[in-house]
Amino acid sequence: MNKLIITEKPSVASNICDALGIKDKDGSHKGYIEDDNYVVSWCFGHLIELAEPSTYGEQYRKWSYETLPVLPDSWRYEIKEDTRGQFEILKTLLNREDTEPVEATDCGREGEAIFRLVYEMAGCKKPFYRLWISSMEGDAIREGFSNLKPGTDYDNLYASAICRQEADWLVGINGTRLFSTLYGKTLKVGRVQSPTLAAIVDRDSEIKSFRKEPFYTVHIIKDKLDAASDPIKDKDIAEKLALSCKGKVATIVSVTEEEKTIASPALYDLTTLQRDANRIFGYTAKQTLEYTQSLYEKKLLTYPRTDSRFLSDDMEVTARRVLSTVRKVFGFIGEGGFDNYGKILNSKKVTDHHAIIPTVETGSADLNTIPDTEKNILALVAVRLACAVGEPHKYTARKAVLSCAGEKFTIKGKTVTKKGWKETEENFRKAFGMEVKDKESILPVLVEGQVFLDVESKSLEGFTKPPKAYTEDTLLSSMERAGIDEMSDDVERKGLGTPATRADIIEKLVTDGFVKRDKKQLIPTEDGIKLISVLPETLKSAKLTAEWENELASIAKGETDPEIFLSEIKDLVKKLIAENHEVTEEQRAIFGNGSREILGKCPRCGSDVVKGKFGPYCTCKSCHMKLGKALGKDLSDEQVKSLLEGNRILVKGIKSKKGKTFDAFLTPKGISDFSYTDKDGQEKTGFQFDYQLEFPD
Repeated sequence: MNKLIITEKPSVASNICDALGIKDKDGSHKGYIEDDNYVVSWCFGHLIELAEPSTYGEQYRKWSYETLPVLPDSWRYEIKEDTRGQFEILKTLLNREDTEPVEATDCGREGEAIFRLVYEMAGCKKPFYRLWISSMEGDAIREGFSNLKPGTDYDNLYASAICRQEADWLVGINGTRLFSTLYGKTLKVGRVQSPTLAAIVDRDSEIKSFRKEPFYTVHIIKDKLDAASDPIKDKDIAEKLALSCKGKVATIVSVTEEEKTIASPALYDLTTLQRDANRIFGYTAKQTLEYTQSLYEKKLLTYPRTDSRFLSDDMEVTARRVLSTVRKVFGFIGEGGFDNYGKILNSKKVTDHHAIIPTVETGSADLNTIPDTEKNILALVAVRLACAVGEPHKYTARKAVLSCAGEKFTIKGKTVTKKGWKETEENFRKAFGMEVKDKESILPVLVEGQVFLDVESKSLEGFTKPPKAYTEDTLLSSMERAGIDEMSDDVERKGLGTPATRADIIEKLVTDGFVKRDKKQLIPTEDGIKLISVLPETLKSAKLTAEWENELASIAKGETDPEIFLSEIKDLVKKLIAENHEVTEEQRAIFGNGSREILGKCPRCGSDVVKGKFGPYCTCKSCHMKLGKALGKDLSDEQVKSLLEGNRILVKGIKSKKGKTFDAFLTPKGISDFSYTDKDGQEKTGFQFDYQLEFPD
């Protein structure tokens, strides 16, 4: 029997072939590689997706409140048209008598779904094995193949993946159709997307409603000494204090010293890497994931979609080899003080995958062939490994309190006693031309009872600061911590989404027009603000969506019944639709459809057809319907209105294929789908009217 290895992407298939020495026998195979012992093929991400609502009944083609909720009794899946050819290849290979399947898709929930759906859609009944690795290095791949697991070991993980897909479909389809039909505009709703948008809108509201307030601090100054009072709200009181201190005596009433230690940071998981890459390099979360995934496929980083910040207990030797390698590649890391390996090893805190670290392949790679964006990420991960095993950073914190005119004034200072891991961080910042943070502020020698004569004094005005707009760094942190107060300590995953999905959620909010980027800041658009204003609290609740993620994690561990979970989701959808069944005309106009002339209702989805700059179109973007022409002739607004009402219209000057001109009555007899390629080269499906022609007498 030949092992049939199925990967998630062609690049991973190539890495496995290199590691196992697999070479195509004759080079003639399309979509797979085969030698005497192995057949290697691949997916292109998801080849199978949940079917559209219309496959469950023609009534679901049209978006209307009356057809809600859409709750399939048995779920249907479809092959994606743009990858159908590769699916057919996989189907043939899976059902060949001489193949034994090995699942080698990414090790996680989504990777499990990608393989299993292809396996099931192909009708394959063979037992299969699972490759579970965290690195694309040759040694890791070979070790993984020597320890293949039965595919059934991951049945619960697959169940969680299917529950995630179906739950998202239920809430997304029903929520989007519900609020889109109520308000006459396509309004995307999602279990993670909506509360994430709500967080951005709430922060924007806090900023807009913020009113800065002045405060004042009084400073007493003598030579290099500058001590400040606590903030004072009243300007007159501050100025009087400054005046009363001017030329007076200041006495030190206390001097305290405290030795402080800052432990080295933990290794990167995907979210912390995305946050630092956004803060340091300005990369979006999606860009960081793409660069990290590319480095993984180049065998230079370990598996990126992880929420663990530790290595397993048996990885100390690997970590030492990797650090020795990256120190030669990135000379600025430095030479010594890297021996705190016990801090990064903890098998109990490693979930599906360990933390992200470089691989020893970095030492032999030609970094000149790697894009700067990827090199930056590689350097960032290498430096984090060095920092994580570095010595603690130590400093002495000093504080002196002075008395003058009956008030207390404070001055603080800091002296570094041991740079430790922060020296590596400083070297990194210098190498990349960044400002070095955390500078010393050394106090002069001060002792209790010391007196300063004839001090200067002044009152300085300051203002309270508004909250800062979210960046991807701070939003990712907020998503990670969302709902944390409502969860028990033993919960494995917390927050909105997973490390692998948060980037896509942010990107969807931007592409759907609900959030815009202003440099690093994420700002809600007018439509984003309006959408949150009309959604019920249920869909904006971080608590609810965080609980969902944890239930999915519980399903993956075999602790929760998938059917019970999905039943609860269906009940939620039913309640949502029952409680949001109508809006007033004034509420309906909130999204501005009143400013565009409405010509009628879309026959496919029930949304408004409005008059646009380039002709009438359906306000539901998924329809891709424009109605400016019929058989090549421009239509007037009145003709469009009549057609949408199902009436017959007279169109003059229609040209036949032979170039002859004629007049005809057109009666809409239905609609039909058609495929086309958009400006980005993506296959899309739209629809068009089908007409019955009648010629005038």
